[in-house]
Amino acid sequence: MTQNNGFEKMNIQWFPGHMTKAQRMIEENLSMVDAVCEILDARIPYSSRNPDIDRLAGDKPRLVILNRVDLADPQITARWRKYFESCGLAILETDAKSGKGVGSFAPAVRRLLKDKLAAYEAKGQVGRPLRVMILGIPNVGKSTFINRVAGRKAAIAGDKPGVTRGKQWINIDQGLDLLDTPGILWPKFDSQEVGEMLAITNAIKADVLDKETLGANFMLRLRELYPKAIEERYKFVPDPDMNGFELLEQAAKKRGFLVSRGEYDIERMANTLLGEYHDGKLGRLTLEAPPDA
Repeated sequence: MTQNNGFEKMNIQWFPGHMTKAQRMIEENLSMVDAVCEILDARIPYSSRNPDIDRLAGDKPRLVILNRVDLADPQITARWRKYFESCGLAILETDAKSGKGVGSFAPAVRRLLKDKLAAYEAKGQVGRPLRVMILGIPNVGKSTFINRVAGRKAAIAGDKPGVTRGKQWINIDQGLDLLDTPGILWPKFDSQEVGEMLAITNAIKADVLDKETLGANFMLRLRELYPKAIEERYKFVPDPDMNGFELLEQAAKKRGFLVSRGEYDIERMANTLLGEYHDGKLGRLTLEAPPDA
């Protein structure tokens, strides 16, 4: 079934039963921390943000980390920074994989909690550690980030949607402790588009989805947002009248993904397209702009 905007409708289901325990653990441990740090994917800041975060975090000071900025459009990242700052949130841009920006995390936390530090000092509690809860969806780079900040392999890597593990306290230095939490998704996506964005960026494992439809819809997004990326990577100008599957087929022709005479391997092309996006081979592409766009 095709939607009116040309995108194919996908049935992206999420089964959140095993996430309930993790969310309850987060709620129960909020009283133990001074601040909440939320790690987002800089390519999809809206879709990678838990819509329940305002309720979960309550009145705790918050730091938003835009991770994977190396894969995101720098101009749109700058707009997201302004947007989050206008919401009264502290913001930090990082690429946990390379370590870019990670060294600014501890100073950012101390700036965020300067009043708390002053209160500790006034009570003679100099050296009392600040405690920060780290939140993020699966595969957003949370464990890599924590390991970079800690300077050692401290967090359990390899988050998978639906795999719940216990909380983990990680000491960063003499004055900062992090509470690592399981990567969680939420019970219901705001829209089909949010589910697709999470699948495109691998927060939801795409092997449980229709890869061809996901690839076709991604092609349509690329044509709308970054047509030059298609032209430069796949060597054709995307026809505005083609549907997503036709665009995939055209790319498969250019790559020589022939199944039989006159028939091209669309599934292989979809896998290639998504894989090359994950690896940054299509360029620095952000799929969502802030509300002020």
